[in-house]
Amino acid sequence: MKQSVSLLEFYNEFFLQVMLSKDSETFGWSDEDFFASVILDYLEEAGEVEDPIICPYRDRGLQLNGYSISEDCSSVDIFVSIFINDEKLQSVAKNEVDAALKRAIQLYRKAINDLYASFEHDDDTYEFAFTLHKNKKSIKKVRITAITNGLVKSIPLNNIFIDDAEISFNVWDIDRLYRCFISGKMRETIEIDFFEKFNTTIDCLENVCSDKYNVYLAIINGEILARLYEEFGPRLLERNVRSFLQVKGAVNKGIRDTLKDSPDMFLAYNNGISVTAESIEIIRDENGRPKIRKIRDMQIVNGGQTTASIYNAKQEKKSSTDLSQVFVQMKISVINSAESMDDIVPKISEYANTQNKIQMADFSANDPFHRKIEELSRTIWAPAQGGSKPQNWFYERARGQYSDMLSHESTPLRKRQFKEQHPLFTKTDLAKFENTWDQLPHFVSEGAQKNFKRFTIRLKERGSVKIDALYFEHLISRAIMFRNAEKLVQHQNFGGYRANIVTYSLALLSYKSAQRIDLNRIWREQRISEALENEIISVSKKVHQIIVNPPGGANIGEWCKNSKCWNAVKEAAYDLSEDFEKELISVARPLNHHAEEHNSGINNLNDSERIEIEKVKSIDSAIWFSMARWAKETNNFQTWQRSLIFTVGTLIGRDKDPSYKQAHQALKVYEESIEKGFSA
Repeated sequence: MKQSVSLLEFYNEFFLQVMLSKDSETFGWSDEDFFASVILDYLEEAGEVEDPIICPYRDRGLQLNGYSISEDCSSVDIFVSIFINDEKLQSVAKNEVDAALKRAIQLYRKAINDLYASFEHDDDTYEFAFTLHKNKKSIKKVRITAITNGLVKSIPLNNIFIDDAEISFNVWDIDRLYRCFISGKMRETIEIDFFEKFNTTIDCLENVCSDKYNVYLAIINGEILARLYEEFGPRLLERNVRSFLQVKGAVNKGIRDTLKDSPDMFLAYNNGISVTAESIEIIRDENGRPKIRKIRDMQIVNGGQTTASIYNAKQEKKSSTDLSQVFVQMKISVINSAESMDDIVPKISEYANTQNKIQMADFSANDPFHRKIEELSRTIWAPAQGGSKPQNWFYERARGQYSDMLSHESTPLRKRQFKEQHPLFTKTDLAKFENTWDQLPHFVSEGAQKNFKRFTIRLKERGSVKIDALYFEHLISRAIMFRNAEKLVQHQNFGGYRANIVTYSLALLSYKSAQRIDLNRIWREQRISEALENEIISVSKKVHQIIVNPPGGANIGEWCKNSKCWNAVKEAAYDLSEDFEKELISVARPLNHHAEEHNSGINNLNDSERIEIEKVKSIDSAIWFSMARWAKETNNFQTWQRSLIFTVGTLIGRDKDPSYKQAHQALKVYEESIEKGFSA
């Protein structure tokens, strides 16, 4: 969607996106829930909410359409929809908004008491209600937001308290969403007036570096930084390439210990934070020294761990940390041109974080991988089936591309025909398909945006990936499996957790079959076989039993995000049916492959290197050949890795030793193959 559109054009495209979302089969969802799924996707991108969950619930005087709960359960977001099913933009009366907010207040009151008792254990709403009930003493902030596709006049909303929790209210109407969108940032700009908010200014040094940017060096008090994070949360870190991972790593523990034991030494021990900004307002004292009064569009691009750790120290119960003694150095880069913002800021983020082993440098739709997938999706047509027209799967690299194409169709019939001929899938869909196939359902269960970031990291770790017609065809085959699994699981009426059951079921089939499902056949036929359908139904029942019964009565949603859940599913007793086994790709045939032999000898090896070589030699050559065949047929690993393990098999078959480098890389492939379900 272009950012130069008018409000009415934006509304028309937004409304069309809601209508398109209804094409998915989702049990129990109403129009207002589909609307919630679309607008919450926007709000997640804007940094207004993290990992929102669509959870439809309506009862007398109660309403819930979506929610988000922080990991420590200190903050809760509740969303209620006011959806107008009309292609024409309309206004929403104040009393409608008030009524929706009151239904959400009542919902919260009942949730912290005994609402959970009204639901079965495997119901989606049970998890929401039980989590609030169980953690009601931990909840400090609740934000209730009315979301609507109508226009709402400004409404004064005063905070209230329920027990120890402060309840604030918020309204996102179509005009507010539109203004956020056309700003070019897809988030609301943060403007901080330090004098007005904290009755202070911040001393700084200023340096005009170039016509592109200026740099200011300052020291900010820890109490102020914690209060900023408390108010704005992840929105301060929106451009940061790294998410704060709670107090788990050694770095975070070091920050925590310094705050606790030596707060006055924090400035000496910590590297500080890097900030970008759109503009800064400077005032000067009687000696002409500069002081920062305001920062517009403050974004912490390095130092997310530092910021959140200071905030957490402030929030911890029984904490003796005195943040007034904590000071943090701050480098502020003011980008002088709005046009340069999206080019310069990601580079500052990337280069400021070069000490990290893993870079999340670019989640942009402009990544070459996504551009290549888009290019292939516009040119590759699926085989026609039974006299019907062939399909062309449409990859939406950037939001609004699909609805823009659909808007060119003049009649409802032509629109329906376009959707039938051009099935839609997005970047987050692609990440779901790929991470599920690669047996990472706990990543997929983290939610669309987090899973997409996980996929991006894996993509960068993997290095160059051959994105050709075959890759695209196999991707669509995985998409067909996923879409069919959603329908099949839906029809089992499990009650809740459909998304988790789908990804875990397909991941288990990927594992149990060692990724030998015939993707070429699925592409040719544009459907899954009856045997695969039956297998998905069968495995989904086993998966459902495991994921809705977490150990120790843990939270089901959090359990699904844990690798231990995946291990429990993998280790469960489950045998593939004979009918399904017959359809799997055979890897028994020898490879018609002649790899060049390399043997650099094993002179001057240390003990650990010799052990690796002996371990490789202990594996029969037939296993290496079978693994090479499996890797080729299932499109696992890169070409050089497949060639390597075939070479290793050849050397062992001739009673020759591989080199240490060959053995080291071959063992990596072997271990990853076993993890993916390969067995000789």
